[in-house]
Amino acid sequence: MDKAQLIEVANTVMPFGKYKGRVLIDLPEEYLLWFARKEAFPAGQLGELMSLALLIKTEGLTSLVQPLRRSH
Repeated sequence: MDKAQLIEVANTVMPFGKYKGRVLIDLPEEYLLWFARKEAFPAGQLGELMSLALLIKTEGLTSLVQPLRRSH
């Protein structure tokens, strides 16, 4: 995990589904866990960022990402 990835997870918007339009770091942990249980994170960068968002949330590090947000 590097700073560029943290900036991306703090600013990338979910492009589909129930939480479409919400920034990845703001997705509910339960939603991310559902993807993880199904082993169905989307392919590519989006899936990697969603997985990182889950890691950040489960480790209690969300407050470290918040300062990296841009206004949406």
